[in-house]
Amino acid sequence: MRNLKLVQTLEFKDIPAPGKPQCFCLRIEQSTVLIGSECGLIEVNPVTREVKTEISLVAEGFLPEDGSGCIVGVQDLLDQESVCVATASGDVLLCNLSTHQLECVGSVASGISVMSWSPDQELVLLATGQQTLIMMTRDFEPIMEQPIHQDDFGESKFVTVGWGKKETQFHGSEGRQAAFQMQTHESALPWDDCRAQVTWRGDGQFFAVSVVCPETGARKVRVWSREFALHSTSEPVPGLGPALAWKPSGSLIASTQEKPNGQDVVFFEKNGLLHGHFMLPFFKDEVKVNDLLWNADSSVLAVWLEDLQREEDFALKTYVQLWTVGNYHWYLKQNLSFNTSVKSRIVSLMWDPVIPYRLHVLCQGWHYLCYDWNWTTDRSSGDNSSDLANVAVIDGNKVLVTVFRQTVIPPPMCTYCLLLPHPVNQVTFFAHSKKSNDLAVLDDSNQISVYKCGDSPSVDPTVTLGAVGGSGFKVPLRTPHLEKRYIIQCVNAEDEEVNPLKLTFLTWIEEDSFLAVSHSQLSPQSAVHRLTVAPSELGEEQEQLLVSSSVTVDGIITSLCCSPKTKSVALQLADGQILKCLWESPSLAVEPWMSPGGFPIRFPYPCTQTELAVIGGEECVLGLTDRCRFFVSDTEVASNITSFTLYDEFLLLTTHSHTCQCFSLRDTSLKTLQAGLCSSQVANGEVLRKVERGSRIVTVVPQDTKLILQMPRGNLEVVHHRALVLAQIRKWLDKLMFKEAFECMRKLRINLNLIHDHNPKVFLENVETFIRQIDSVNHINLFFTELKEEDVTRTMYPPPLTSSAQLPMDPTVKKLDLICDAMRAAMESINPHKYCLSILTSHVKKTTPELELVLQKVHELQENGPSVPDAVSAEDALKYLLLLVDVNELYDHSLGTYDFDLVIMVAEKSQKDPKEYLPFLNMLKKMETNYQRFTIDKHLKRYEKAIGHLSKCGPEYFPECLNLIKDKNLYKEALKLYLPSTQQYKAVCFAYGEYLTQEHQHEMAGLLFARCGAYKEALSAFLACGSWQQALCMAAQLHLPKNQLIELSRTLAGKLAEQRKYSEAATVLEQYAQDYEEAVLLLLEGAAWEEALRMVYKYNRLDIMETNIKPSILEAQKNYIAFLDSQTTTFSRHKKRLLVVRELKEQAQQVNPDDDVSRAQESDLFSETSSVVSGSEMSGKYSHSNSRISARSSKNRRKAERKKHSLKEGSPLEDLALLEALNEVVQSTEKLKDEVHCILKVLFLFEFDDQGRELQEAFEGALQLMERSLPEIWTLTYQQNPAIPILGPNSTANSIMASYQQQRTTVPVLDAELFVPPKMDRRTPWKLSLLE
Repeated sequence: MRNLKLVQTLEFKDIPAPGKPQCFCLRIEQSTVLIGSECGLIEVNPVTREVKTEISLVAEGFLPEDGSGCIVGVQDLLDQESVCVATASGDVLLCNLSTHQLECVGSVASGISVMSWSPDQELVLLATGQQTLIMMTRDFEPIMEQPIHQDDFGESKFVTVGWGKKETQFHGSEGRQAAFQMQTHESALPWDDCRAQVTWRGDGQFFAVSVVCPETGARKVRVWSREFALHSTSEPVPGLGPALAWKPSGSLIASTQEKPNGQDVVFFEKNGLLHGHFMLPFFKDEVKVNDLLWNADSSVLAVWLEDLQREEDFALKTYVQLWTVGNYHWYLKQNLSFNTSVKSRIVSLMWDPVIPYRLHVLCQGWHYLCYDWNWTTDRSSGDNSSDLANVAVIDGNKVLVTVFRQTVIPPPMCTYCLLLPHPVNQVTFFAHSKKSNDLAVLDDSNQISVYKCGDSPSVDPTVTLGAVGGSGFKVPLRTPHLEKRYIIQCVNAEDEEVNPLKLTFLTWIEEDSFLAVSHSQLSPQSAVHRLTVAPSELGEEQEQLLVSSSVTVDGIITSLCCSPKTKSVALQLADGQILKCLWESPSLAVEPWMSPGGFPIRFPYPCTQTELAVIGGEECVLGLTDRCRFFVSDTEVASNITSFTLYDEFLLLTTHSHTCQCFSLRDTSLKTLQAGLCSSQVANGEVLRKVERGSRIVTVVPQDTKLILQMPRGNLEVVHHRALVLAQIRKWLDKLMFKEAFECMRKLRINLNLIHDHNPKVFLENVETFIRQIDSVNHINLFFTELKEEDVTRTMYPPPLTSSAQLPMDPTVKKLDLICDAMRAAMESINPHKYCLSILTSHVKKTTPELELVLQKVHELQENGPSVPDAVSAEDALKYLLLLVDVNELYDHSLGTYDFDLVIMVAEKSQKDPKEYLPFLNMLKKMETNYQRFTIDKHLKRYEKAIGHLSKCGPEYFPECLNLIKDKNLYKEALKLYLPSTQQYKAVCFAYGEYLTQEHQHEMAGLLFARCGAYKEALSAFLACGSWQQALCMAAQLHLPKNQLIELSRTLAGKLAEQRKYSEAATVLEQYAQDYEEAVLLLLEGAAWEEALRMVYKYNRLDIMETNIKPSILEAQKNYIAFLDSQTTTFSRHKKRLLVVRELKEQAQQVNPDDDVSRAQESDLFSETSSVVSGSEMSGKYSHSNSRISARSSKNRRKAERKKHSLKEGSPLEDLALLEALNEVVQSTEKLKDEVHCILKVLFLFEFDDQGRELQEAFEGALQLMERSLPEIWTLTYQQNPAIPILGPNSTANSIMASYQQQRTTVPVLDAELFVPPKMDRRTPWKLSLLE
């Protein structure tokens, strides 16, 4: 749905040259045009408008002096730096334009009618006057000569397999008599010059020749291979014209055919069969087709036509029409009508072989024209709901308008069609947000037809409905009507002579004002004109548009864009410079478009599409080149963009990776946009969407969610981009338009939780509004069923960064419960009978379903019956309830209400067999109430309620109750059911104690046994858990004899000593076994020196001091000295080795900074923490999904933990192992402070001053050594946390990578705690000053 827009026009008129022009060719490398005339060759530069070279062929004798000579072909030979010229007299010349040397490389006596070079310039084909074809090499060496007329069909002759005769075949609407009609051959067209026409396929492997057959007088097309072998001959086509053009892509050969009602362009396949056609908009015998030309990319077919001579004095007009195809329909996109003067008559035209949409035209009055076109989509630019999302497509004298807001109609169909009296060249929509549906059409007669939407007093005959009318299918559509037709007064009267396209970039900016651009004929300048309405002498039916103001621009304007919001107009020059057009002032003015920094903006490359957008508060110019490079101002942000459009705050783009991306421009920056477009992975799922290959954006429906895309073939696809959908839903929710939001979310499968989560406070305050707008029980139930506790604005649909953050909800309050309760209250206040099913749903959907309440309400409906006409019956309510809840679950809940009527009602609606539930219910009815409820609860596995009911049944049921308690471990619940003084309570306590004993919870079991009076079991339990105080208490309760008490105390002391509780063991032996000697020994073993002295003096056993205490103290002193010596030696050795290892690693890093060996050796460590290692870094090592590494068993993990820090020299993590060992040495030495202080005191007390001083000095020396070494071992660099990369707004990619590389070679994340130095508390008082 695109049109061809004229970008620029280049003219060179009145070229100073003798004779009349006959043909021309392009010199691509020199950017010049080589024109052949009846006198010779002339090379001109159309940009500088000067003649570069002139070579006379008359003077050399190759052309006659009387002007009757003719040049039939000119070809620039790139590799030979020469030009090949063929004359009608038969000479083939090679001309060097730099030296002006002419060389005749060959001559044909019979003359030459056509010279045609292959696309690769390796072969040249000559058609001679003797009706032969001569093929030569690029060096003009003949390869072969064959007659142009062949009797054979060719190599691809069709094979008949003998399936019946022609008379027996089906002949369609022509009837059976068609089989017996004789084939008639019509002669060539009267205006046919009978010359041969040659065209090559784009790859040069085949060429086609159109000639008039001498036998039949009709034209035939023959296809030859590159080897000069006849491939095929066309089927007989009556009225076949001479024009011939092979599509460069190679699929079709275009020609013309005259039919009884007009003239068609027909297409042949390579095998000679017809394959499609389209009709030219002319009557029979009105025009003749001189030539057909495909552009370089096969997308545009140019048709060169000329009026047929009717009268002698009849002035002939020539036309150039540009046709394109889409969805198998041919559109006439541009019509160039050259006037009747002799100077304007076209001599030759050709497409540029490099720039696909550049057309070169040479007129008879030595007037050269060059047109550049580009594709554009003419769409309405409104952003409110009144804009109908119109897209206009030019098709000859028709404008096909599709209204996408109401209908999506694939081309070539449309919503309505505008019929114009002349072919249309430009369409523009009114750049006003409230009147964006109005459009103006410029045709090739320089008339502007203005169509406006609104009430029309009469039916407009120029507006016809398209696909929306007929067959009873009607769409409520207000079509536009023709408001006025304006004639444009020519900007320059001389322009009217030759150039039919004088104005381009027509823009409707005000009610009676237009902007347009024209290009200068004499210099590389352009002019911007304001066209305003002026009264016309022709009457009210037709008015004139006059140029009220103009401004000249140095440079060629190649694009113009206007913003309906800001009213800004931006102009782009051919060199990429951007200008701002100040059109609101009385006289037009232009100024450079400045960046925020005060510099003029210039696109690095010319852009074919430009738009204005506000990014980060600044108005910017967006541009897209024909090479898919996308610019914002002068910054390239992407290089794979195929199309883009702006809508409201959004920028939508399609890419070569077959995605459609949507970015919000509100409060964003250029860097953010560039990062989003360059990122291969888009974090936010709203931004990116996959689309079909080759999709292009057509338009966006304003205030809606539809995005229209067109496929390469031409068919349309409507997608609802997630970003547009969510933005529109948020707007509706902010405006409390719940119905529109709900319908959109339901249709596009957006989670309905967003209605609440978008703004919970507003929703809960407007629940009644929500219910009244939805007004559908089914839709409200659908909303209930989709509710979940998750906040979708934090997971599925994160809000834009610019939106205000919602206050977090109280985590103790459940979202489901809040919504269900609020909506239920609102529905009950509005109409509880109408919303009965929704009220039931609100109970079921709560966090804890209130099925009992639901069943009670259903039961009430059954008992009371429908009270109002629209009330729901109990049967319907129950049927609906069974859709929400499993029938077995509902049956169980109904049984749990102990209401047998309700149980039977539910069971009848289920698939249960009455033989299953009726006997069970009858049995329950015969039971006593409490036992009945116990049986029901036990059946429903509600054991807590079951024992509650069973406890009320009497003592005779207690054994059954106790068995159930033991079976289901309901001891705590059972203890609440009985008084502590009852036997049942004690029995439960005893059973509970036995259970805890089996679970090895001996202390808890002992307490329970003690409470119920089972002291023997309590003593055993306390003995098992080592609670010696409670065990001795239970022994007192049991009144044990003295010998048993002594034996018990020795047992307890042994267990305490095993647990290294020497002081407590000594207390038990002293107080209960009266064995103070053994108690002293235990105290000495536990280094409780002062307590041992106290006990010796208490029992006056001073001899123990000499025999036991002093030797123990001296031995302990020696052990401390030896331990400190070992720790100091170990510490010094590890420290020395650590410094060596660090130095070696630094040297290795300097030699090879990118060495990744250390990382590979640490790969096992990262298998459990692969999330902290980048995928690109690990991809060359091991896959994350490698089960051999990542899924190791717990046993192997523990083994790896033991092995990962090895003190073996040369191991990969030796430095970490040394750090770990040094940390352990420091911590073990620090823990000795209290013990050393205690032994120093007793050493001084027993006059062991030397030993005490020795120990104190050794310990102090060890501590000082470690304190001095801490800063050297745990340096500041190694204390940094390696798990936190250096990120932030000021960081760059290089700084982040440098930081990561540094961390990568130092520390695994798992061992970060090793780089925290151990704490040494100097404030702990351990020294004894008396020993100093």
